[in-house]
Amino acid sequence: MKKILYSFLLLSSAMLFAQKNTSAKFAIAHDIVGTVDMFNANKSIIQSSKVYNTPASLPQNLKKYSFISENGITEYKIKSNYGLDRISLASLNNQHNLPETNPVFIEGYEFTDTSTLIYGDILARSEVKDHNGQKTLYIYTTR
Repeated sequence: MKKILYSFLLLSSAMLFAQKNTSAKFAIAHDIVGTVDMFNANKSIIQSSKVYNTPASLPQNLKKYSFISENGITEYKIKSNYGLDRISLASLNNQHNLPETNPVFIEGYEFTDTSTLIYGDILARSEVKDHNGQKTLYIYTTR
């Protein structure tokens, strides 16, 4: 019985450790929001990267993104001639005939600061839905 219990505890701790060390979904480069998958697809532009596993471990310049870092966040340094498109959430709201100040949801996370810039490469799909009686833009990073 002890062997079974110890095996279960060992397996549980290994799974917990693996979950905590998975790569972050969201990524930040030059104060612009992207995704880890987007940067992995563009490895030639990456100069360096650093993963922060908890909101508490974020450096001061990334604290404003703590609401999307519960599963970790990766900060990338990219080469100066990278050429990735970027757009503000306010501009995306305008494109969908919504007020610029409406919050935008990206993968279920609410971005209330619509001056936030995102990389165009993360825009796989978007739709306007009703959220608390207000038309709101929802962005998905996968099709």
